[in-house]
Amino acid sequence: MGTIVWSPLSAGLLSGKIRRGQPIPESSRLAQGGGQGPQVPDERLFAIIDVLDEVAAETGKTVPQVALNWLLQRPTVVNLVIGARNEEQLRQNLAAAGWNLTPEQVARLDAVSATEPIYPYWHQRRFPMLGHTGI
Repeated sequence: MGTIVWSPLSAGLLSGKIRRGQPIPESSRLAQGGGQGPQVPDERLFAIIDVLDEVAAETGKTVPQVALNWLLQRPTVVNLVIGARNEEQLRQNLAAAGWNLTPEQVARLDAVSATEPIYPYWHQRRFPMLGHTGI
């Protein structure tokens, strides 16, 4: 089974345009009524962006390229549905493929973006052997 991720930059939240203490750019999808998905607490978003910034500086890539590349390295992700507004955005997004983050960079992004699983998953994780014994 695989996952096709729609809106992988979360209507621009992970584009690097949204910054702590700065107004949302008028040209962004969020300012134009986009972003209908689930709300993300500001501090969680900015913590993720901080790590994306660090990894982008280490790799010489852009924040969106790092975010998209991280998704492409997820074990169940088989494809991304991107919504580029113009040719330049499309080219930038496509440049997220063909290279890999290091395991350490992936681990940092995994840690900062981790969420508490919903029931029954949080409960099942208390019993790691259940999935392996067939019980």
